[in-house]
Amino acid sequence: MVNKKLQVWLPLLFAVVMTIGMWIGYKLREDTGGIAGFLNNTRSSSVQEIIGLIQDKYVDTVAVDSLKESAINEMLAHLDPHSIYIPARELQDVNEDLQGNFQGIGVEFQIFNDTVNIVNVIADGPSFKAGVQVGDKIIKVNDTVQVASVKIKPADIKKLLRGEGGSKVKLTVLRDNNPTTLTIERGTIPLPSVDVAYMMAPGKGFIHINKFSETTYPEFMQAMEKLQKQNLQELILDLRGNGGGILQEAVDIADEFLDEDKMIVYTKGGHVPPAEYYCKKDGVFEKGKLTVLVDETSASASEILSGALQDWDRATIIGRRTFGKGLVQQQFNLSDGGALRLTVARYYTPLGRNIQKPYTSNNREAYEDELIHRFHDGEVVHGDTSAPVGPPFKTKGGHIVYGGGGITPDIFVPFDTTSQPDAILQLYIKGTFNNFVYTYYMQNKTYLQTLKTPTDLYKTFHAGDKEWQELISFAKRDSIDLTTVSAKAKNDLLQKFPAQLARQIWRSEGFYEVSNETDPMIKKAVEAMQ
Repeated sequence: MVNKKLQVWLPLLFAVVMTIGMWIGYKLREDTGGIAGFLNNTRSSSVQEIIGLIQDKYVDTVAVDSLKESAINEMLAHLDPHSIYIPARELQDVNEDLQGNFQGIGVEFQIFNDTVNIVNVIADGPSFKAGVQVGDKIIKVNDTVQVASVKIKPADIKKLLRGEGGSKVKLTVLRDNNPTTLTIERGTIPLPSVDVAYMMAPGKGFIHINKFSETTYPEFMQAMEKLQKQNLQELILDLRGNGGGILQEAVDIADEFLDEDKMIVYTKGGHVPPAEYYCKKDGVFEKGKLTVLVDETSASASEILSGALQDWDRATIIGRRTFGKGLVQQQFNLSDGGALRLTVARYYTPLGRNIQKPYTSNNREAYEDELIHRFHDGEVVHGDTSAPVGPPFKTKGGHIVYGGGGITPDIFVPFDTTSQPDAILQLYIKGTFNNFVYTYYMQNKTYLQTLKTPTDLYKTFHAGDKEWQELISFAKRDSIDLTTVSAKAKNDLLQKFPAQLARQIWRSEGFYEVSNETDPMIKKAVEAMQ
């Protein structure tokens, strides 16, 4: 009975003790801008003492690291939804995403029937140079690790393939049923944040940004240079699905659209100095027509950029209400190899809007479920039917905008829920549709390779009943029944098929060039410009 009570109360006890310990440590180290060493003081902290006693004296064996994580997470749950602890085992992946690159071999893979299939090879990357091909099946790594028919997880494959730049890895692959051994020297693999930049029509350009990492602004400037050489007059900037990232990258891009010394964003926090960000130089696109596409997954730095452009009447914002994250996090490295990403300030748009949606401490589940409620309540279909949760602000152009719950677009475009029955959703959740696209590509590779551009594919390839029947049979393997879906759902899915094929052949560039041809939000953006 005593042990059961101890198991119940230990996490809470740790939370209280660690709250005090971290507060003291932060105060001692705040002048240095980090808290990496607060657990390394000469005098042992209470947290260290308790962990040591549990390790040395507790009646049973306890996973102390897991217990410590539970205590930290319990403590952070009493703050805001975006203050998080990142364990050491996850920190590298998190940092790589913000750095915009990692060390590896440059392939994309999927696991079908316990077999690792190479589905994409990055052009001019290490694997490309070593002769790896789409369709290769990895069966061994370094002659010793068997990866075929052994229920291996994607994370385990990543660990085997990634490594220090300049190091080598040997792959044994099956190609046309013949084993082939390839030696690959690992190198720097980019994680692009600008998915595509191309001219949709004379004078009309399109750019999609998927995140704001350390490389986003340089990528964006290269994209703009490319488009301006093709006489760019109007630009559609797509921030759908962009969950944010580094604030300064969004500020630098906003500076390219706004003239004079306009304010872009400012931040205020209880224990950090206030900061104001202004335009500093002439921008590369201050006068041309500009539309920005957003949806319910556009967050943080995406909202900073779209909010500044909306406040200054510089762009027409099109889509659906954004996520609503108006909190600024700072990352502090910890002595255990992990990191604390702590909210230190709130940001405000030039008019003074804080677009953070409401939250209550110790209820992160409700905060995360808010997006689901938008679908259940019909907001994503019919627009924001609730009263604004924040105060109104008026732009110089006379538009009324609101704070307190994301950026509300100037033009609403609904999400089509009628084409997303459960069977269709299961295709995406289980990865069945992606697997089918890859299988179809491999079976029809000879024909598809005759198509030289995404435009060729869009104009000449049309998915019909043949592809639908093949998909029905393929989906049955994953216990998905497509025979009862509506004609509309069927047609909408077949309409998406060419774009997914284009992604398989030309990666993100191909996907957007094909999907934009039928995208309702793109059509609305073109109408707005006209």
